[in-house]
Amino acid sequence: MSETNSAADVAAPHRYTAAMAADIEARWQDFWDAEGTYEAPNPTGDLAGDPELAAKPKKFIMDMFPYPSGAGLHVGHPLGYIATDVFARHQRMTGHNVLHTLGFDAFGLPAEQYAVQTGTHPRISTEANIENMTAQLRRLGLGHDKRRSFATIEAEYYKWTQWIFLQIFNSWYDTEADRARPIAELVARFESGERATPDGRDWSALSAAERADVLSDHRLAYASDAPVNWSPGLGTVLANEEVTADGRSERGNFPVFKAKLRQWNMRITAYADRLLNDLDGLDWPEAIKLQQRNWIGRSEGARVDFPVDGAGSITVFTTRQDTLFGATYMVLAPEHELVERIIPAAWPEGTHPVWTGGHATPAEAVTAYRKQAAAKSDVERQAEAKDKTGVFTGAYATNPVSGDQIPVFIADYVLMGYGTGAIMAVPAHDARDFAFARAFELPMRCVVQPSDDRGTDASTWEDAFGSYDAKLVNSANDEISLDGLGVVDAKARITDWLKEHGVGEGTVNFRLRDWLFSRQRYWGEPFPIVYDEEGIAHPLPESMLPLELPEVDDYSPRTFDPDDADTQPETPLSRNADWVNVTLDLGDGAGPKKYRRETNTMPNWAGSCWYELRYLDPNNSEKLVDPAIEQYWMGPREGQPTGGVDLYVGGAEHAVLHLLYARFWSKVLHDLGHVSSVEPFHKLYNQGMIQAFVYRDSRGIAVPAAEVEERDGAFYYEGEKVSRVLGKMGKSLKNAVTPDEICGEYGADTLRLYEMAMGPLDVSRPWDTRAVVGQYRLLQRLWRNVVDEESGEVTVVDTEPGEDTLRALHKAIDGVGGDMAGMRFNTAIAKVTELNNHLTKAGGPLPRPVAESLVLLVAPLAPHIAEELWRRLGHTESVVHQDFPVADPAYVVDETVTCVVQIKGKVRARLEISPSITDAELEALALADPAVVAALDGAGIRKVIVRAPKLVNIVPA
Repeated sequence: MSETNSAADVAAPHRYTAAMAADIEARWQDFWDAEGTYEAPNPTGDLAGDPELAAKPKKFIMDMFPYPSGAGLHVGHPLGYIATDVFARHQRMTGHNVLHTLGFDAFGLPAEQYAVQTGTHPRISTEANIENMTAQLRRLGLGHDKRRSFATIEAEYYKWTQWIFLQIFNSWYDTEADRARPIAELVARFESGERATPDGRDWSALSAAERADVLSDHRLAYASDAPVNWSPGLGTVLANEEVTADGRSERGNFPVFKAKLRQWNMRITAYADRLLNDLDGLDWPEAIKLQQRNWIGRSEGARVDFPVDGAGSITVFTTRQDTLFGATYMVLAPEHELVERIIPAAWPEGTHPVWTGGHATPAEAVTAYRKQAAAKSDVERQAEAKDKTGVFTGAYATNPVSGDQIPVFIADYVLMGYGTGAIMAVPAHDARDFAFARAFELPMRCVVQPSDDRGTDASTWEDAFGSYDAKLVNSANDEISLDGLGVVDAKARITDWLKEHGVGEGTVNFRLRDWLFSRQRYWGEPFPIVYDEEGIAHPLPESMLPLELPEVDDYSPRTFDPDDADTQPETPLSRNADWVNVTLDLGDGAGPKKYRRETNTMPNWAGSCWYELRYLDPNNSEKLVDPAIEQYWMGPREGQPTGGVDLYVGGAEHAVLHLLYARFWSKVLHDLGHVSSVEPFHKLYNQGMIQAFVYRDSRGIAVPAAEVEERDGAFYYEGEKVSRVLGKMGKSLKNAVTPDEICGEYGADTLRLYEMAMGPLDVSRPWDTRAVVGQYRLLQRLWRNVVDEESGEVTVVDTEPGEDTLRALHKAIDGVGGDMAGMRFNTAIAKVTELNNHLTKAGGPLPRPVAESLVLLVAPLAPHIAEELWRRLGHTESVVHQDFPVADPAYVVDETVTCVVQIKGKVRARLEISPSITDAELEALALADPAVVAALDGAGIRKVIVRAPKLVNIVPA
């Protein structure tokens, strides 16, 4: 007989059981919805007429946008949602006006794939998934302001996503003002002659198409021929994340090629410095900041121009301009736009046979090699391959300092995504250049004095020599000598020389590339752009927003021969001629004209770039957000100079792309005066992952974890021995546990407590269904301390507690309050448990002040049982907005002992604790200590030996 259906339940009809928990939880969830318990007032409404409410500090708490999967939730998904809910509840009880809600990031590839497979409209499946997920989340008792929830697929939402796109399209980055400005201001400068056109002609002399091209070079959203991952077998362009390391599509395992297609881009590179510098003011984990810094990749160096006869110059960016005298050849990315312009009709006389790849002409060699390179992923191209590949273009460039004619190659180890897509190769001092030079029998010139005994004849070396500490050699011409200089001084001198001679200058380069913003799919936001008969892009006026997706018969992109890299995609939208070809009056004075709509859609990142703003003012159909509301919830303030959400919780897997894109949009909107916050998220917290054991049979196939038996330390499925490893939780691994299962067995409050008690919130931890019962028993003991299990009557008495109880109570209040504010929920639960155990051991009915404080302490963690007990204690108002207990300092001071915490025998922490602490409570405190967490550095734990109250010894896995 299970814990939740035992004979004891019959003998004690008012015992806290799963059935009672289900009844209590459903009733209070209905009550909260009916009363609007979690509705946060905005400053333009209720706050304006309520001075007391207006005086409260605010707290805006957010979870990262969930995607409504058809598989529903498993117990790993709500970890962060429960944590933010506990924190939000504590903040309400400590006097804050709290905004906490949750919407759905509902555009995306999974729903479209399902539509392709089944013919079901993506909206139908997505809305069904949202309904299911909403029900699952409601059952957890999450205190969301449901008035503010939305899905990105709602036309009233993506109307403003389209509107923001138009703000970006109609803007340019003014480097003098260091901010975005309306494109109309740039046009005015061209018209007045304040700013010259690229070719020097008057603005009025340019055709409409020429003006559009000039402005496109400045717009923050622009269309260009961009290298993309093209999968003919899927008929679509893929994001880098959808391409495997083998250069094939994650879905279907089709070949993926590099192709140039007309795509929309966001000029995020204009904000590179600001995105980098403003990280310093954010309260984010240092590891996340480092990932963003590395992704932005700022490096100081020089731009150098290498003239090519009849084709201008090849420009490179280098951080080692001091080695310029050692550049003996050049390499362009196969996709580089100059390749076609520099290749001659025939091979130059004396061309080395190895350089030609066996082809009769440079054009043939280049075409063949480009096809070969297009079949590789960027990861493959950057890998340290044993054999370097490439081909001579037939062209030579001039080294600007030595005057030498050096051959120009194309090779796949150079990418268009970094620098200029061209490098000056210094093979004596770069390992990849050295390997390439050896393969193609190219000369090497030593220009940095080796620190070993290899000498300066690089042709005799076995590998390259690179150093920042050595002196320069062999680096002089008639006008400048770097010989004998250190690297830093040599860089400065050659940079000045390059600028004086007009062949380069010092500059800063970024690894960050402009954001490719097009997808050849159906289920995404349509672009509010139309093209006239000359191909010029025009923005739709705001009155025509939202531009809604049309109905289509076929959601599939057209597929092609998987090996045919030369095909072009055909999007689902392009097949709807009535939607694509329209006659419109754009209100620009041109009257009704024929236009063609953009048939790409926005990427799924678009909707999550600004959703924090919609939470503030979700029903505003006139503005993106009311300025007063945005200022109140997100505006800059003391300690938060760039503004933003007070707490943003989500997985570390979004360290770069989502967070970087949202920061970019926020800065553009700020520059244009639409928001006061410069940054979207002030404080970021990454929760860990709930893991689960994966069991595999002899074939390596996952078997249902729930059906595995453990016998004598081994694991068996249907009598066959299986292996066990700790991994992710998921349907495909057959180890998923749904929150519905746990709620049905124990109740939502038990699930909430268990997930928060498993360990520090930011550390991954394994799920163990058998351990859930511990938190269930805690709630049963809490219930028994207030309610008689036989009669159902409240047993508290109106007497004053004794000193021992007062000390235990106020120590718990002090500790739990601090832990709640610091999001140390596991230790908060340990302290509530310690207090509850103390009261249980003390015996007798609880004094009312103690009982009420105990209920208030547990309210953020287990809100349903807290509401029920609070009501039974005679209160008519919800516990949600009661004041959190305040500790009396006189009772907090207590005798303590010092506990030593060791890891591998080394003392890592000393804890001041109560002499009466239990082993379990001490273990929880030790594992949550910051010094212990840092020392473990993510390592698993094999064993914890506790000798309360003096010693904890941790044995890492």
